[in-house]
Amino acid sequence: MRVPPQDVTVVALLADPDTPTDIARRVARLLPTRLADKSGRGRRFDIEVVSEPFTAGTEDPPTLMRRITDRAEAENWDIVVALTDLPLHSHGHKLVVDLSHENRVALLSLPTLGGLRLRTRAQRAVEEAVLGLADPPSDGAEEPPQGQPLQGRFVSRLAPVHPGAVGEEETSDLRYVLSGPRGYLRVLVGMVRANRPWRLVPGLSKALAAALATGAVATVNSTVWSLAEALSAPRLVIATVGSVSLMIGWLIVDAQLWHRSAESSPEARQRMRLYNFSTVLTVGIGVVVCYAGLMVISLVWALFILNDQVFASMTRTPLDAADYWTLSWFVASVATVGGALGSGLESDEAIRAAAYSKREQERRDMLQDDADRLKT
Repeated sequence: MRVPPQDVTVVALLADPDTPTDIARRVARLLPTRLADKSGRGRRFDIEVVSEPFTAGTEDPPTLMRRITDRAEAENWDIVVALTDLPLHSHGHKLVVDLSHENRVALLSLPTLGGLRLRTRAQRAVEEAVLGLADPPSDGAEEPPQGQPLQGRFVSRLAPVHPGAVGEEETSDLRYVLSGPRGYLRVLVGMVRANRPWRLVPGLSKALAAALATGAVATVNSTVWSLAEALSAPRLVIATVGSVSLMIGWLIVDAQLWHRSAESSPEARQRMRLYNFSTVLTVGIGVVVCYAGLMVISLVWALFILNDQVFASMTRTPLDAADYWTLSWFVASVATVGGALGSGLESDEAIRAAAYSKREQERRDMLQDDADRLKT
């Protein structure tokens, strides 16, 4: 019995470098099977993942949609879903997804999906976008029907998503946006998640080495013992906040992570605030993780090196469990200050990965390098 040929749809996942590309590759593994099961009709989907900085130089959704459309026409792709880790804005709102059923392209901003279950949410969003674009509305329909399945994937009580305004001259015919304080918080958390702050820790190897050396010396210093004994819990908290803040500020200033915008529009200012807040949170999470690690290491070192009789002779108090905890806490703060000084020896590349503005600059440099190679 002859098997009838399947209808093959070529779907391209056009992804910005770094996190969007990683997510696109993971999504592509299961996407053909899931799309075939949901679409039926014997249709087969071929998935291509293309990693390139398509957002370089602009964050304007209409401009990006035109770029994606031109790229699709040049490559003869049937459907294109573009993924970016940049927060995009449209008419004062945070853009979740832009769709053009006529051109069969979609633009998805990953930070609007939040920081939890990002891969799962991205998988569902891409699926619904492809399924919606694979069966565009009939000719003459001004917009997709209200039962568009994509809406159900985004709209929820905790994610205030709603259809957004689309300009008459834009190629998009359907748009979903976030609004309100919860929407702002969702985007901010999504940006921090896309920054992957845990990568900052290994990038601070020289700073950590300086911090560990400082902590090791401080642990065997009798003056530090006396100070730790004399400090109350509120003062230890102040020392912690001060040392962590100093480390965060030094890293941001030294690596020039603070974003400044030459534009004065409300969207540019809003974008600048998002960039800077996400940078502070990203660097802050990395520093707090380092601080916790320093505290554990200091505690282990103190348990190994301290002598009860020597400690009692210097501080005139017996050494107990509370003293170990207090000393390691105080030493971690002292070591963090030493780490801040040691961070000046680091390469800025690992630290700058936490800043969206720097990542955008890298994309522009990549495109410029490609253009220079073509000229030569």
